[in-house]
Amino acid sequence: MHVMYKRWFIFGLFLLLIIQLIGCTKHTEAPISNNETPVNLIYYTIGEPDNDLRKVNDKINEVLLRKIGITITYNKIGWQEYDSRLNTIISSDTPFDIAFAPDYSTYAKQGKWLKLNDYLMNQGKDMYNAIDPIFWKGVRLPDGSIYGIPTNKELAVVEHWMYPADLVKKYHIDITKYNTLESLEPLLRMIQINEPDYLPMEFNRDAHNFFKMYGYEYITNYKIPLMIQSTQSNASIVNIFETDEAKQILKTVRRYYQLGFINKDAALREPSSLQRGLKVFWKSASGGPLSESVWSKDLGYQVIAHPVTQEVATTESVLGGMMTVNANTKHPEESIKFLNLLNTDPELRNLFNYGIEGVHYNLNKVGQVVLVSPNYTGIQYTQGNWFILKTLGGKYPDPLDKWEQYRAYNAKVVESKVLGFNPDLSSLSEQVDEIEIVWNKYYPILMTGSVDVDTFLPKFNQELHEAGIDDVRKAIQAQLNTWQKHHSK
Repeated sequence: MHVMYKRWFIFGLFLLLIIQLIGCTKHTEAPISNNETPVNLIYYTIGEPDNDLRKVNDKINEVLLRKIGITITYNKIGWQEYDSRLNTIISSDTPFDIAFAPDYSTYAKQGKWLKLNDYLMNQGKDMYNAIDPIFWKGVRLPDGSIYGIPTNKELAVVEHWMYPADLVKKYHIDITKYNTLESLEPLLRMIQINEPDYLPMEFNRDAHNFFKMYGYEYITNYKIPLMIQSTQSNASIVNIFETDEAKQILKTVRRYYQLGFINKDAALREPSSLQRGLKVFWKSASGGPLSESVWSKDLGYQVIAHPVTQEVATTESVLGGMMTVNANTKHPEESIKFLNLLNTDPELRNLFNYGIEGVHYNLNKVGQVVLVSPNYTGIQYTQGNWFILKTLGGKYPDPLDKWEQYRAYNAKVVESKVLGFNPDLSSLSEQVDEIEIVWNKYYPILMTGSVDVDTFLPKFNQELHEAGIDDVRKAIQAQLNTWQKHHSK
């Protein structure tokens, strides 16, 4: 018995040693041990903070921990505050890792964003390959550096004129016949008389780019009214408000304002997303193909839309949805891993866009998203690759082949002759600031028809000259001439 006991004792010790070795092996393979704290990235983006933002943030972190072993703190800042708050965060060196960047080029040239070229060949290679090459062409600075991740979406943002589907059907309107402001007058007059509950046209203080109808694009910040013809080789930069096209647009808008077609508060109305239930006959909006389903959802009634500008990929459209990494981040690799996953992983991307399945949306029998809660809204154009999103179902469903249609649309887009030109205005910051002050003073009242054109347009141009717009135009033209020598299209 004594010998047998010793044998069992030794065998037990042997088993215990094997179990401990197996346990150690498993522990070393785990991505995060019980004693480790995962890296947490601080992320800022635009949009009104949602009631369920923290709930969605928690779910996002479950996915991120499982897939790449990190977490994020998801911060939304309201539409009207975002630019100024981000500027304060950057200038005060407040710690953060990732941000939506409306003014991508300016901060990139100031060294505020992390240079990504090497990362895109390594940790970010998958997202680099997933995003259309034309986007990468548009975001490169003159020296070839890339400082942000573009949203992979439509390449050309086209101006659409939208109308309520019920009224179009009721009056048998062929919306494709209306491609100039002047052509709209009979329609607007009919609506004003026959549909008094409807506002014929809705304007706000800075949302309309009618100059695009004449082939112009902004060469820099849209509050600096310097534009160029997108598809004309060797076109010169002009102050758009000194052109005949601008004067004609302003005269027409003024006439419509005086006729009562335009809301009287247009010069004061802040730009925002579409207001639910607002009864408007005509509204201009920027978007890509099949945008009607999103606009209909936002308004709460069916709209149909007609594009009135050419499908041109411009620097402005390419830079419309940039995500950037803070140059001072302590976690560059983790930031790239997060952005790479966001642009390649459908589970994470749909979570950001739609919220939590079963809470904020359900899936219908064909796998489309049916929204069921207003407590979370993703801002789609700011948060990565669209082509891995589920399509919308519900009352205003997307076609099931939506993303195939987008790819076909992108394949036929024309590239602007100045795609990828990002002028350096660092030596002209004083003039730029003065020009924007003048712009804020005159643009809203002129572009909404609120004041007499012959009185206020000369004042606008005079004060632009005094602010230094001629110096800025000449400097940008010189940079463009140099750029064109190396980027002939």
